[in-house]
Amino acid sequence: MAERYANFILKWRWLVVIATTVLVLFAASGGRWIEFTTDYRVFFSEENPQLNAFEALQDTYTKNDNVLFVVAPKSGKVFTRESLAGIEWLTNESWQIPYSLRVDSLTNFQHTYATEDDLVVEDLVVDARALDDAALRKIKEVALQEPQLVNRLVSPSGHVSGVNVTIQLPGVDEGREVPEVAAFVRDLAQQVRDNYPDLEVYLTGISMLNNAFPEASKTDMQNLVPLMFLIVILLLALLLRVISGTIVTVLVILFSIVAAMGMTGWLGIRLTPPSSAAPTIILTIAIADCVHILVGFIGAMRAGADKYAAMTESLRINLQPVFLTSITTIIGFMSMNFSDAPPFRDLGNIVAMGVAAAFILSVSFLPAMMMLLPVRISAGQSTGSQVMARFGDFVVRRRTGLFWGMAAVIVFLLAFIPKNELNDVFVEYFDETVDFRRATDFATANLTGIYQIEYSLPAGEAGGINEPAYLNSVERFASWYQEQPETLHVNTISDVMKRLNKNLHGDDPAYYRMPEQRDLAAQYLFLYEMSLPYGLDLNNQINLDKSATRFTVTLKSISSNEILALDQRAQQWLKANAPALQTPAASTSIMFAYIGARNITSMLTGTVLALILISLILVVALRSVKVGLASMIPNLVPAGMAFGLWGIFVGQVGLALSVVIGMTLGIVVDDTVHFLSKYQRARREQGMDAPDAIRYAFTTVGMALWITSLVLIVGFLVLSLSAFELNSSMGLMTALTLALALAADFLFLPPLLMKIEEKRNETDSTRTTADSSSA
Repeated sequence: MAERYANFILKWRWLVVIATTVLVLFAASGGRWIEFTTDYRVFFSEENPQLNAFEALQDTYTKNDNVLFVVAPKSGKVFTRESLAGIEWLTNESWQIPYSLRVDSLTNFQHTYATEDDLVVEDLVVDARALDDAALRKIKEVALQEPQLVNRLVSPSGHVSGVNVTIQLPGVDEGREVPEVAAFVRDLAQQVRDNYPDLEVYLTGISMLNNAFPEASKTDMQNLVPLMFLIVILLLALLLRVISGTIVTVLVILFSIVAAMGMTGWLGIRLTPPSSAAPTIILTIAIADCVHILVGFIGAMRAGADKYAAMTESLRINLQPVFLTSITTIIGFMSMNFSDAPPFRDLGNIVAMGVAAAFILSVSFLPAMMMLLPVRISAGQSTGSQVMARFGDFVVRRRTGLFWGMAAVIVFLLAFIPKNELNDVFVEYFDETVDFRRATDFATANLTGIYQIEYSLPAGEAGGINEPAYLNSVERFASWYQEQPETLHVNTISDVMKRLNKNLHGDDPAYYRMPEQRDLAAQYLFLYEMSLPYGLDLNNQINLDKSATRFTVTLKSISSNEILALDQRAQQWLKANAPALQTPAASTSIMFAYIGARNITSMLTGTVLALILISLILVVALRSVKVGLASMIPNLVPAGMAFGLWGIFVGQVGLALSVVIGMTLGIVVDDTVHFLSKYQRARREQGMDAPDAIRYAFTTVGMALWITSLVLIVGFLVLSLSAFELNSSMGLMTALTLALALAADFLFLPPLLMKIEEKRNETDSTRTTADSSSA
C-alpha cells in the first residue's frame, strides 16, 4: 500500500505540488481574521468558580480594572509645591482617559472636617502652586495619618504617590479599547515627565496587565519565530548537507505554520501569549517528519538507488511510523483541551492542526518537490550512520550496565518530584524586560501592591451596614488583616465611618470610633454622600440597598500558596469571630492562585486518556502487546525525570508546567515509535535476533532521531527566551523532557527490549525442556 501511494505521489508530482500549495493558500487566507485578546480573564473558563465570584463582586460594585500612575519625585518629597502641582495636573487630566470612570489621588482625596455644626468635604489639595509652607505641612499631616491614603495613594514616608484611574471598558472591541487606553496613559505619563522634570512616572494596574499580554504575544512572534527559522536552516544545512532537502523542509515548515494560523483565524480562535507560541512549536515539530523521510531517502541514494527508487523506499519504510508519530503527537496536544485555562486549549488545538498539516505536506509535497529539484548525494555510508553503528554496538555490549544504571538514574530523579511546590506569582508571568513588570515591582516596593483579596461583607438586610454591631465586626476584621505580615493596606467603610464620627463631634480625636447608634451612622453616611462630587461617590464600596460593603486588602507580592493560606486564615477568623460576615474571597489574585491546582487536576484526566489512546495505538501498530506496553516506560519517565530535576534546581511549578506532561507525551513517543518500527522490521522482515535488530535500528534511524531531537530541543530552548514566563518555563521544561527522552530511547529502551527477549527465550527454553521431560 505504501509503495502504491509513493508511486502515485511521484508520478503526479506537479499536480501534488500545485494542489497542496493551493490548499495551503486557502487555509492561510483565514489569517486575516486573527485577533489578539487583551483580557486576563481569558485564562479562566466560563465555569471557573473563582471567576464567577469575581464577576459577581464587580456586578455588585464598580469594576476594579484600573491604571495606576506611580509618581516618584526625584527629590524624594511628595509634599512640595512642584510635586503636588504635577499630581494635581495628572489627576485632572486623567478624567480624559478613554473609558475612565473614577480618578482617585492624593490631591482630590475628599478630606472632611467640621466647621461649627457643618461637615466640610473638599479636595485635600487645591491650587498646589499657591500653597504656603503651613498649608503644605497641614496637607502632609492629614495625608500621612489617613488610613485610606497611606500604602494606597501615598507611601508612609511621603516619597512616592499614586493616581488611580478606574477603567470601565464597553467590551465591544477589546482588541482596540485596551491599546487605546494604554497609548493614552503612556502619552499622559510622558507629558508629566516633560512638564515636571522632577517627577518620574511608572504605569501599572489591571488595564496595563491586560495590555502587556498582547504586546508579549506580538513580541514573541516577531522575535522568536524568525530566530527559530534561522537556527533550523543552519542545523538542517549542517546535518543533512543536502541543499534541496533543506529548502523543501523549510517550505513544509512555513506551509504548516501558515495553514495552522490561517485555520486559527477561520475558527475564530483569539491569540493569547500561550497560544502565540504555536508557530515556534509547529516549526520544531514539523521538522521531524521531513527529516525521517529525507534521511531514508538520502540513505537509499547513498546505497546506490536513483532518486525515484530512493524516495519510494523511504516512503515505504517511513509512511507508517510518520503517520503514527503524527497521530500520537496530535493526541498529546489535543489532551490540552482538558486544561482549565482556555489559552492552553487553544495552543493544543492550533499545534494539532499544524502537526496534521505537517504530516500531509511531508508525505505529499516534500517527496514531489524532491523529484523536481536537483539532488546531489555521493555514494557510500555516511559518517552519521557509521557513528550510530558504533554507538549501537556499544549499547548492545553494555546493555546490562546501561539498563541498571539508567534505572537507578530514573528512580533517583523521580524521588525528587515531591520537592516541587505548586505556586504562581502572576506578576512574574512577565520578566524584567517588560515595562509592566518593572513598574509593578517599583510600585510594590515603594507604594502599594497589585495583589488584592476582596470580600463583599453582608449585613443581612437593606441598610444593615449602618448597624453599629456590623461596623464593629468589619473594623475588627480590618484590624486582624492589618496585623498580618502579608498586608500592605486595608480599604473598608469602617475607616470612613470613624472619620465622620470624629468630624461631627467637633473633630475630637476621642470620637475616632464607630457611631453608637444606627440612625446616627445612617445620617452621617447620607450627609457625606450628598457632599461628594460627581465621580467620587461610594458606589465602589457600598451596594445599592446598603446591605453589603466591599472590603479590599492590598498585599505584598506573595505567591499563590501564600495568598490561599492567608485567605484560609481569614475564613477561619470570620467563622470564629464574625460568622455573619463569612463570604468567599474574590479577586484576580485569588483566581490566579487557584488556577494552577485546578489545571493540574483537569490535565490529569486528559493525560491519562492520551496515555491510554497512545498505548492502544502502539500495541496495534507494533502488533505486540508486550513490546507496545513496555515501550511506554521510556515514554512516561522523561517527564517524571524532568520534574525531578526541576524539583532539585527550581522547586516551583505553576500554570505553564501543569500542561507539560500531556503536551510532551505525544512528542516523546515519536522517537520510540521510529526506533521500534525499525526494530520490529529487522526482527520480522530480516529475521534478526534482538541485538542485531538493535544495531539495525540505530544504523537506519539513529541519526534521524538525533537530528529531530536536537532541533526539537533547540526549538523549545528558543521558546524559553520568551519574556512571557508561561512560555519560557514551558519551553525550558519541554526541552529538558525531550533531552531526557532521547537519553531514555538510546540508553534505556534498547536494553529493555533485549531483556524482554532474554526473558521470553528463557521461558521458551524452560517450556521446551519441560515438554522434553514429559515426553
